[in-house]
Amino acid sequence: MKINETAEEYLGRIPMWTRKKNSLEDIREFLCKMGEPDEGMKIFHVAGTNGKGSVCAFLQSVLRKAGCRVGTFTSPHLSETRERFCINGEMIRSKIFEESYQTVRMLSENMMEKGYCHPSYFEFLFYMAMDMFRKAEVDIVILETGLGGRLDTTNVIKSPLVSVITSISLDHTEYLGDTIEKIAWEKAGIIKKGVPVVFDGNDGQASRVIRCRAKELDSPFCQVDRLGYEITGCEEKGCKARFFKAGGGFVEVTVPTVAEYQVMNAFLSFKALEAAGLKEVMDLEISEEQVKEGIASMYWPGRMEEVLPGVYLDGAHNPDGIQAFVRAAAGLCKARKKRAKLLFSSVSDKDHHKMIKEIAGVLPLDQVAVAHIHSERGLETEVLLKEFQNACGCGVEGFQTVEEAVLYMLHKKEEGHLLFCVGSLYLMGEIKAVLRRNGYD
Repeated sequence: MKINETAEEYLGRIPMWTRKKNSLEDIREFLCKMGEPDEGMKIFHVAGTNGKGSVCAFLQSVLRKAGCRVGTFTSPHLSETRERFCINGEMIRSKIFEESYQTVRMLSENMMEKGYCHPSYFEFLFYMAMDMFRKAEVDIVILETGLGGRLDTTNVIKSPLVSVITSISLDHTEYLGDTIEKIAWEKAGIIKKGVPVVFDGNDGQASRVIRCRAKELDSPFCQVDRLGYEITGCEEKGCKARFFKAGGGFVEVTVPTVAEYQVMNAFLSFKALEAAGLKEVMDLEISEEQVKEGIASMYWPGRMEEVLPGVYLDGAHNPDGIQAFVRAAAGLCKARKKRAKLLFSSVSDKDHHKMIKEIAGVLPLDQVAVAHIHSERGLETEVLLKEFQNACGCGVEGFQTVEEAVLYMLHKKEEGHLLFCVGSLYLMGEIKAVLRRNGYD
């Protein structure tokens, strides 16, 4: 190991030498050596396939409007690791990041001397988050799982305020199972005995599994579906909706996105706040005005984000995510009476065949560009080129780098088209870096 290296350099090299993972019992031991920082924290624990980050962002925004000091741990990042750690909606400062890195590195070296494995990349970051949030004395922590739920590093926490499970679909099947029921079982692994669980109930198969697990653990549950809210209109910058309250009546909100799928994520966060018992736990009563302001001001990058006029980034990277994306994108094209252009890339372990077929079948495409992501997992340009040529009837251009593809598509952008960039969160990060380097931000 190098002596004089930055946190980013060290963290980037962790996957090169970590082949074994610590068990949840081992991770608990690491936290014990840290003084169990999570024990005094009031935590919203969030799992699911799609929408986890958005739900975390809505929770963070509303809680901040209610006057809370909020620590949020999410993944992945788009451009730099510090994005994963937020305090009051702001990315952690470099100095604090480096200090927590040094704390956890010393902890890791001490634990390895006692026979424990070096923490995995995500495990190391989780310890850093716990260290940062304790030192910052946050009121509430919003904790997003990394992969799955039952065996996820974050699942060592003992008693969150509420467990939240977003929509579930087939993704990471090599780790979580090849059916909705198996994946739902893994996600439901975050449910703790007696702790309320709020979950996306739009899929019947997933809902049955989650309900069953909640009943086994005597956990009050709230099944949330699209019948719980009403979209009353969509404008250029957002969707207006009515969220029906548990005790009757409704709250009228504006969800700041053209993607209707985000209304469901906002509603899920609204119900999680209702279920968390904040009045009893910390004498916090969130007003309707704070809910409205929090939802309206939510920002979550790379999810149907308009980065330039008529240019949208969406990190959808599995078939269900792509399905939600194309509904939103096609609806936007129809509303604005415009056609679509597309920049796409994917990693090799995703169902890119199904994603490409869905996009080509629904979007009114006139031009497509594909590119290779700067990652070992990135699909080769030639593979993407051939698949799009077989799937759609418009022109398809292939590029060896994302930068070439982005600059080409921006140069070719026309008034009668909207440009959508989709297929991978890695792609979103690379595009944002390209825009910064070329003076577009």
